[in-house]
Amino acid sequence: MTAALHLNDANLSPLAAVRSRIARAAALAGRKPDDIALIAISKTQTAEAIAPLIAQGQRVFGENRVQEAQGKWPALIEAHPDIRLHLVGQLQSNKAEDAVRQFDVIHSLDRASLVTALGQAMDKTARRVPLFVQVNIGAEDQKGGCAIADVPGLLAQARAADLPVAGLMCVPPVGIEAAPFFALLGKIALDNGLHDLSMGMSDDFETAVMLGATHVRVGSALFGARR
Repeated sequence: MTAALHLNDANLSPLAAVRSRIARAAALAGRKPDDIALIAISKTQTAEAIAPLIAQGQRVFGENRVQEAQGKWPALIEAHPDIRLHLVGQLQSNKAEDAVRQFDVIHSLDRASLVTALGQAMDKTARRVPLFVQVNIGAEDQKGGCAIADVPGLLAQARAADLPVAGLMCVPPVGIEAAPFFALLGKIALDNGLHDLSMGMSDDFETAVMLGATHVRVGSALFGARR
């Protein structure tokens, strides 16, 4: 369930090609492309590699690690204050304050201890950073995320702590058709009164768009294969 890759995409920059594919997938689903945020996943990329995307107008980027972001983004953001930085990797509770200070959105709320840590960090910094609850949608032991059955309870804890939960995030199992997992995440969000869905990466973002993604996390299709 993907939008066809048009031959004329080969004449576009990687960023323009990805945006074109998002637009086509959105059209097939009767959606507006502007309703889908493209997060350029810049983990392991240097500032020099990121600069061309910024020059082409990309302003939303994603990082996996707090320390890596602290090392390369302050100067880039100083030069381009409209950049918005998303944390898409696992977050340790002892890094919660650093994450709240550095990032504009956090996609990896997955446990009660992190609810507490993020609540304290937001109170201390006076920043209310939107959060996505990460769901272990494929029930994989090796992946982070909240178990599907535990989502309502974790959301209740987050809401009781007055945390700004925007939606749900998932990473489907590798090598399996992603569509059922994306559809399931959408149902869980709907059942729990949430709208935003952070789902879809380089190999499946078109499928995610057609199934309601509001945020897609694209790395290798923009930067090439990671070293």
